[in-house]
Amino acid sequence: MPDPVTGTVERAPVDPAEFRSLMTTHPAGVAIVTTTAPDGRPWGMTCSSVCSVTLQPPTLLVCLRAQSPTLAALLEVSAFAVNLLHDRAQPAADLFASGSADRFERVAWDRGPDLGLPHLVEDAHTVADCRVSETLPVGDHVVVFGEVLNVRKQLDRQWSPLLYGMRQYGSLRPSPPGPGRTWADG
Repeated sequence: MPDPVTGTVERAPVDPAEFRSLMTTHPAGVAIVTTTAPDGRPWGMTCSSVCSVTLQPPTLLVCLRAQSPTLAALLEVSAFAVNLLHDRAQPAADLFASGSADRFERVAWDRGPDLGLPHLVEDAHTVADCRVSETLPVGDHVVVFGEVLNVRKQLDRQWSPLLYGMRQYGSLRPSPPGPGRTWADG
């Protein structure tokens, strides 16, 4: 029944499964958000909810599960790194999505030169070190805004970003031309 003042019809939100199905149709870049706890222990999780916010000051946002131990550590130190993955880093994306306790023992990483945050040196094409500027709880996630303090590019390799959509990984790297097909055919 329409609201008598606004004329709008009040509707319940879609079912979470329907919303998840909608969002799988929108491919997104894959990143691993990393941080260190005050005791120096590294933490990290796979994240496809990364977005630029503003150039002045340079700010991005990540959306992390509210109950995540990575989020808890990140909030304690007020800093995090966003490791943007290249298209050969699917194993790292899967590992950091799994919650495996030994994930940092199974990937190559080092502490970034400025803030000492974990940089995934073989799986990330670019890493942004961020200082938390604001947080906003939304449902079962927390939106974390980070002012970008440093950008480190892995310049010694060819890369294409790792994407996730339609419940599968992909990239922007073009497929080699097949019989009767040229690069211009797309």
